[in-house]
Amino acid sequence: MKKVVLAGGTGFIGEYFENKFNELDYEVKIISRRSPNISWDDTSGIIEALEGAELLVNLAGKSVNCRYNEENKNEIMNSRIKTTNILGKSILACKNPPKVWMNSSTATIYRHAEDRPMTEENGDIGSGFSVDVATNWEKTFFSFDLPKTRKAALRTAIVLGKDGGVMTPYRNLVKFGLGGVQGSGKQKFSWIHIEDMFQIVLFIKERDDLSGVFNCSAPNPVSNKELMSLFRTEMNVPFGLPSPKWILEMGSVMIRTETELVLKSRWVIPERLEREGYRFTFDTLNKTLRDILQ
Repeated sequence: MKKVVLAGGTGFIGEYFENKFNELDYEVKIISRRSPNISWDDTSGIIEALEGAELLVNLAGKSVNCRYNEENKNEIMNSRIKTTNILGKSILACKNPPKVWMNSSTATIYRHAEDRPMTEENGDIGSGFSVDVATNWEKTFFSFDLPKTRKAALRTAIVLGKDGGVMTPYRNLVKFGLGGVQGSGKQKFSWIHIEDMFQIVLFIKERDDLSGVFNCSAPNPVSNKELMSLFRTEMNVPFGLPSPKWILEMGSVMIRTETELVLKSRWVIPERLEREGYRFTFDTLNKTLRDILQ
């Protein structure tokens, strides 16, 4: 039986991946802080799981949906660097290491962009805490010299799916009449359907010639204004009150998150994937919301 290892595989994306790989008759091993999975402290258990695996997908890391105080910032950074280091060292200890290692990264690595889209080749790396997390994460990942293991960093946009992620808060905003523009409404919203995310993993896995960095984002980003309008249309809600920046700043403190998650303009294009022949099932937000909200 083919084997896949999902590190940090108990969250929204990990659970979806586990179910899909099970459907494809893979043996799925999960590394997580939650029992009964393989613990991050169990070095021999991690090495044993990785031996002979077709694929390792690392999804581990503390959620960025929190206030950026020093404690949370340290945990966001360390949870990504530490787990990536553990996996790299464990692969080095394997006699028959995984054929492919895909590590999560984030489309937030690029700057706030309202002027042009960011591609792998011509995107501008941004600045600030979130970017520091992303660049250090990728630096750690690519620092391992693993001649028998092909590596790909997945710069992932906001993942949309039925059972988690940002869908619940957006749905609630629209439902209660707060689904208008947020901030200027001009900031770009880059996203990807969770099914395309899974299919991209399979696509890269099957292509022995592909490695390096990939933007995992649907090819048609929208503005925040378009985003909220599409939500209202799909949910049959005729109006939505706008949320100026100062209201968002107040609200983010109350719900213990950061306005960056809404106000940063993420304009990210999957140039490499499309050039290599990947075709998105959910290439527009209309299709995506129709599928998720039905």
